[in-house]
Amino acid sequence: MTRGWILPMLFGCCGSVVAAGLVVSGSHGAAAALLLVFVLLAGMHSPLMFPRSIGAPEAQRRSAADGRPVVFWRPGCTYCIRLRIRLGRSADQLHWVDIWSDPAGAAVVRAANDGNETVPTVLVAGRPHTNPDPEWVRGQLSSPA
Repeated sequence: MTRGWILPMLFGCCGSVVAAGLVVSGSHGAAAALLLVFVLLAGMHSPLMFPRSIGAPEAQRRSAADGRPVVFWRPGCTYCIRLRIRLGRSADQLHWVDIWSDPAGAAVVRAANDGNETVPTVLVAGRPHTNPDPEWVRGQLSSPA
């Protein structure tokens, strides 16, 4: 659970230190702008940016029932962030599994990617797709499984 927060906390601490240095040197506007950039980076790399994660067995059960894809992701992954941003509101229709907080999810990803934890890995109708195009994933929501 805490591993997903290391990078966002690092961004927050570094931003605070740099902003404090700028405040001491008299650059209040630059300090505020830089701190805002670091806070935005921390937010983008935090688990809060993604819909609530569920366990892999539950996600696969729900996917079998409703036909929606399962996305395996991890905090700090730029490709996962890209997928999440490009999906927009459609992201809430997917089942999200954080592989850092769910060992079963990490095992599914390793099985699909020759032992590597390559994310995002999207399961559609039981078939894994590694780092698929976000438009393709969105298309899977509207097509029958």
